[in-house]
Amino acid sequence: MTATVVAWILLLAVAAYACGGGVDYGAGFWDLLAGGAERGKRPRWLVDHAMAPVWEVNNVWLIFTLVVMWTGFPLFFQTVFTALWLPLALAAVGMVLRGAGFALRKPTRRLAARRIYGAVFAVSSLLTPFFLGTVIGGVASGRVSPGTTASADAWANTTSIMAGLITVAATAFLGAVFLTVDARRFEAHDLVGYFRLRAWIAAAVLLALGVIGLVVTDPHASYVHHGLTHGAGLALVIAAVVALALSAWLVAGPAAGWARYSSVAVVALLVAAWGFAQRPYLVPTSLTVQQGAGADAPLQWMLVVAAVALVFIGPALVVLYRLDTHGVLEPLTDEDVAE
Repeated sequence: MTATVVAWILLLAVAAYACGGGVDYGAGFWDLLAGGAERGKRPRWLVDHAMAPVWEVNNVWLIFTLVVMWTGFPLFFQTVFTALWLPLALAAVGMVLRGAGFALRKPTRRLAARRIYGAVFAVSSLLTPFFLGTVIGGVASGRVSPGTTASADAWANTTSIMAGLITVAATAFLGAVFLTVDARRFEAHDLVGYFRLRAWIAAAVLLALGVIGLVVTDPHASYVHHGLTHGAGLALVIAAVVALALSAWLVAGPAAGWARYSSVAVVALLVAAWGFAQRPYLVPTSLTVQQGAGADAPLQWMLVVAAVALVFIGPALVVLYRLDTHGVLEPLTDEDVAE
């Protein structure tokens, strides 16, 4: 029972990082596609202002995920980090380079240096979620199991590639929706339609990749495919599609701010659908939650730590996100308005 509760906490932490970090990765994705220095000046200006107050705090969810995974399910942690160390290492490098590129681009005045830092930030924003997605695909396909050694087949397969592409599309969708709302908040009216169009395109691509993924991964990830097309997993997938359509509708209307919540619901529901489809396994069909769980004492302490984190960190993050979405943390300067 304790292991099951900790497993759901782990899934919630993954969902929180997918939503919070996904917005930031999506902003970097659109930064990459914004065009040259002059054409992309306005979109990149908005990305800088929207991301600056919160881009580091989203890593809290990633750290919490690793702590729960390592402490609660050490055999699962060992299995994943042994068999899939290469995509995980590439994702880690991407996170470091992405943060460095974003932090160094803003104060840099020389155009050539800004281009280099901007390219590092943007390319890393594309590759990092892709490699994280391939890890999810590798686990969902059951190609890794306790004792599996590292190989390209564990993560460079059809299921992993599709999972990587879907992850990138989901982050692009989240980023475009939030930037559309941010454009309204910063009164950058020329960018509202710009990012709204990209939100619609990303939503269509995400839907198409989801359908293609369900079809092509059937023979490669049969257990998870069955879970996603039956029962609770199917209900959550349908709910995610409804939330996707609702987001596309909301982002075009006067209540666009609500699109942030519905877009987050899309990603959270997809992660939940994956969890339901995969239960009771941590790795289908070789490692159940009970088999992968650690000793009882660490699991019980993990529940205590989760409760403490919920009480002390949760409200602080809620306040931070609320202040940011209401434009309190970084008001526009005169130079910004002049641009």
